[in-house]
Amino acid sequence: MLHPAHKHSVFTATLLLMASAFLSRIIGLVRLKYIAWLFGSGVEADALTAAFVLPDLISYFLVGGVASISMVSMLTRYRETGHEAEGERSLSVILNTMFLVLGSAILIAEIAAPTWVHWWFSGFKPETAVLCVRLTRILLPAQLFFFAGGVFASVLLVRKQFNVQSIAPLIYGIGPIVGGLLLYKYLGAASLAIGSTLGAFFGPFLLNWYFAHKAGTRYRLLLDFSDEGLHEWVRLSLPLMIGVSLVTMDNVFIGHFASAKDGGIALMNYAKQLFTAPMSMLSQAAGVASMPFFASLWTQKRHYEFATGVADSVSRIAALGLLSASVMIAVGKPLIGLIFIGGRFSAFDAGLCSAYFTIFCGTMFLWGAQAIYARAFYAAGQTMTPAVASTAVTLVSFPIYAALYHHMGTMGLAVASDIGIALQTVTVAVLLHKRRMVSLASLDFHELGRCVLAGVVAGGVVWCAVWAMLRGAATLPAGPLHQGRLLDAGVLLIGCGVWLALAWWILTASGSALPRVLMKKLRLA
Repeated sequence: MLHPAHKHSVFTATLLLMASAFLSRIIGLVRLKYIAWLFGSGVEADALTAAFVLPDLISYFLVGGVASISMVSMLTRYRETGHEAEGERSLSVILNTMFLVLGSAILIAEIAAPTWVHWWFSGFKPETAVLCVRLTRILLPAQLFFFAGGVFASVLLVRKQFNVQSIAPLIYGIGPIVGGLLLYKYLGAASLAIGSTLGAFFGPFLLNWYFAHKAGTRYRLLLDFSDEGLHEWVRLSLPLMIGVSLVTMDNVFIGHFASAKDGGIALMNYAKQLFTAPMSMLSQAAGVASMPFFASLWTQKRHYEFATGVADSVSRIAALGLLSASVMIAVGKPLIGLIFIGGRFSAFDAGLCSAYFTIFCGTMFLWGAQAIYARAFYAAGQTMTPAVASTAVTLVSFPIYAALYHHMGTMGLAVASDIGIALQTVTVAVLLHKRRMVSLASLDFHELGRCVLAGVVAGGVVWCAVWAMLRGAATLPAGPLHQGRLLDAGVLLIGCGVWLALAWWILTASGSALPRVLMKKLRLA
């Protein structure tokens, strides 16, 4: 199963990508810990976090994931109809065309970076803005590597080869750590930005190119603006390019408002990154794994299997998201203390970060669900509808961020994020239902209800127990159990153990199929 050319099923692909996402998030947590230890919630942390915004926006608006999403749909059709040679030619044309477009955009962005930073992060102090501009310019070229890597990755995804996709993000994640360890003494925060760009080259780009080449794909220096494949790709991709999704703009909105508070961007980023660890394992892994299978079902006009497959995936992801949010909220405070406190990251920083983290976790199941719903549209080759809907949701959400920020400060931004993703998920789900593509009635509401019950009861009990243990430890004389990693680790282990036992018992007693299915999938039953 680990051979690069292995053809996966939905389950083995999901399992592999979840394992990859888990390892990637472990690396991500090490990276976050390293950044927090070096910078805390200081100027460098804010500047480094904000420096990713402009490169990510350029990638989003010009290629926005369409490098793989649109290419998978298109190349699947070429492969299913026996026209792979035409697909390979179009792939080269698309790559070369977008190198010109994306390269020009990056060049303009390099020049305009100071203007962008002073406009969007208007709350930055002068020294923070200068550093942010420098780091932004280092990170911009990485978008070329992500785009080209996404195109070559689509070749492997169409063949249902997911092993490279499980390794590439790990290499990218290690990049900033290696860059910092080798160059921080000489270049400061810029060392992490350089590591990120080199990680994008060696992981997402080079690895995908090499194995796509091994699979028989030959890239050619070819430009042909009349190519039918290029026209089809533009037709599928344009709505995704011009559409605005709250999934991406959430961090952009948070950065814009939080820049007025020193450390605001950094602390919210730490909380958001920790929150996305299990969310990525659930939604991204399942979403990437399911995309080629959904596309194949739709191409073969097996619409019933398509609808039930999407509904089943959403039900599973939402159920696991509810349970994951429950345990993470319950043990959030010792978790953040254990991971982040140290160096320039203080206990006060940990308190604020855990509050943001708790609010973010409340909508974990929605982040997972919307990822599957969106890919259902993309697999069917319908990109305009979700693009228009996402843009409308984003426009409606911006004043919500502004109002809650002015009313509640940075805490209001976390609440606004939850409201926005709820609007996004409901909108896409209703559109699929209205178009008779995926019925809302197909969701497993009984199983979701059991997960809510288990999550509320187990999470509530553990939260109270964690609060009591931390409060009790604070009254003890100074010593190893009074504070520090030993206390956080002990509380975390006890809390997770109690939660698992309670949740498992409630799920089993209520008739949930989840424990039985998990045991079967893990080959333990």
